[in-house]
Amino acid sequence: MTAAKNPYLMFSVDDVQVLSRNTVYSGFAEIEQIEIRHRLFEDQSFSKPIQRELVRRPEAAGVLLYDSKQQLFALIEQFRIGAIDDTDSAWQLEIVAGLVDEGETAEDTVIREALEEAGTQIENPQFIFSFYPSAGASNELFHLYAADTELSHTNQIFGVMDEAENIRLHVLKYEQLHKLLSQATYLKNSPVIIALQWLAMQCSPAKQ
Repeated sequence: MTAAKNPYLMFSVDDVQVLSRNTVYSGFAEIEQIEIRHRLFEDQSFSKPIQRELVRRPEAAGVLLYDSKQQLFALIEQFRIGAIDDTDSAWQLEIVAGLVDEGETAEDTVIREALEEAGTQIENPQFIFSFYPSAGASNELFHLYAADTELSHTNQIFGVMDEAENIRLHVLKYEQLHKLLSQATYLKNSPVIIALQWLAMQCSPAKQ
């Protein structure tokens, strides 16, 4: 048993034993069936074997586009298969984002995606942090950035046709942040909620 790098965590990667792992499906996503044992908090012994399915996904990166001079920020709207059973809409409000291609850095990805999904050229995006959007079932790691850039266009359609993307750009005012964040049904994916909470903190009186 070795200490984790995070001082708030009791266990590290050495406290998991992988007994078996097999790919059971490979398509747009890959699914592995994994059997593991991990240490228990009570006495640091190992658990009984546990079987789980893991959805394997490439790393992803997203960027919140905002315009501090004009007090504007950009969101995109697009269809999402994960929301197909949503009682309101399968279209989601999101930040610009995409999968990190082979040979790319996360920063490369958000620069490329900003142009593809919002028609906006950005340089030197600011890294905020990385997180697992759904660690209970998927290994996807999401890298979040922000970029202060000019936003002068809205209600335009973007996306890469070969990737079946059909994306509508929204440019909104800072004063709409509170309404978006306070209405439980407006935002339903973690990257956009985290990004807008970050922007709201930047706009707070203590930051000005």
